[in-house]
Amino acid sequence: MMTHNTDRKREQIHFLCMDDMVPQDHLLRIIDRAIEWNFIYELVEEKYCHDNGRPSMDPVMLIKIPFIQYLYGIRSMRQTIKEIEVNVAYRWFLGLDMCDKVPHFSTFGKNYSRRFKDTDLFEQIFERILAECYKFKLVDPTEVFVDATHVKARANNKKMQKRIAHEEALFYEELLRKEINNDRKEHGKKELKEKDKDDDSNPPCSGAKEKEIKTSTTDPESGWFHKGEHKQVFAYAIETACDKHGWILGYTVSPGNLHDSRTFKGLYDKIKDIGIETLIADSGYRTPAIAKLLLDDGITPLFPYKRPMTKQGFFKKYEYVYDEYYDCYICPNNQVLEYSTTNREGYREYKSCGTICKNCSYLSRCTESKNHVKVITRHIWEPYMETCEDIRHTLGMSDLYKLRKETIERIFGTAKENHGFRYTQMYGKGRMEMKVGLTFACLNLKKLAKIKHKRGLILEPFKSIFLKLLLFGNSQKEKWHQDLCPDATLSTV
Repeated sequence: MMTHNTDRKREQIHFLCMDDMVPQDHLLRIIDRAIEWNFIYELVEEKYCHDNGRPSMDPVMLIKIPFIQYLYGIRSMRQTIKEIEVNVAYRWFLGLDMCDKVPHFSTFGKNYSRRFKDTDLFEQIFERILAECYKFKLVDPTEVFVDATHVKARANNKKMQKRIAHEEALFYEELLRKEINNDRKEHGKKELKEKDKDDDSNPPCSGAKEKEIKTSTTDPESGWFHKGEHKQVFAYAIETACDKHGWILGYTVSPGNLHDSRTFKGLYDKIKDIGIETLIADSGYRTPAIAKLLLDDGITPLFPYKRPMTKQGFFKKYEYVYDEYYDCYICPNNQVLEYSTTNREGYREYKSCGTICKNCSYLSRCTESKNHVKVITRHIWEPYMETCEDIRHTLGMSDLYKLRKETIERIFGTAKENHGFRYTQMYGKGRMEMKVGLTFACLNLKKLAKIKHKRGLILEPFKSIFLKLLLFGNSQKEKWHQDLCPDATLSTV
């Protein structure tokens, strides 16, 4: 028998409790109990006036609204507010009942502009949640994975202009210049002079290069990103570090046109004191400067093999043998390439004798220079690169490098697929840092909440805690409380 009762219950009046309408295993309920949200009041206290003005919206609720957006990958704040209006779980998470008016979609944006702009509030929220992960001993910072991904900016690819830009000084530029001059002195060469600009009216330049770049007129802080077969877009580069369990340890936001090796120092300064023993990164970080930085700090760098960038049919660089004692190279035909000079980039140049090479049977596979001189370069920090190559061949390092796809690559995939990380709807680097901080905070918090829920460490209402204390024996009380609050004693409950 067919039933026709579709519309019968639409206008019925019920007396319901909001808490009963949200399932006990709902993700937002688990997340809400995973941490004590009152820490937000401490972070924003200075942003509010204590004795003047209208009563504000609860700061915790204000921060939870974008948390919902990034947790569920909702594309915009306007759509987020529409979802909150009809979703009981969202209302419960924000502390609203079914009759409360949901804030306007522009409320968070106005508060950001007036209170949170140019502050590190969202990075502090990320660090507080990460501290909770450390508190329960879930993070292992001994092996750290580093990589970068690109997030498409809210910028029209056709609205751009070209401008001349000065490349920023590299973090190792001063140290490299000193070592270049020392190396030249050891070889009987004069110190390099600093480059001067063509215009005499300008002061001397310390070697900074100029180049023409594409700049968006919509979002000038983004960068033109083009890599391989990727589509050319304006984007932001998000450099991230995580441990072997997938906990995000730090991040930086940079324009999309900056190479990973240039932005590495900013991220490294944030994470270098957390107890790193091994740092695993892809070939984009395989540079002499980064290798020296890590090895000098006592950190083991693990980089992958990088194929030599040599023309097809020519000898590879490793086929020219370096003689450390005599400081020269020996070619496949057993001829010597002697030291010539050390250039501004920090590379020693070794050159062959053109009169000997022009009659060599391997000349077509060696060089195409008009004077038949073969030039081999070797960086003054090449010993650090050789040490990294030895580390790569160490037992177990190959398996460790393979964990990248299960850690840092999985984080990027999850963020882009489920948390709206493929593009941003906001303008400017500051708002992008907010998006990244809250998104990564959501990823850590979601993982923390699920682990605590699975292990029975979720904070429960006072009645449940009281019953547990009554039912368990003294030894069980101590063990249960030590798991729940490692830094406190049972007498503080």
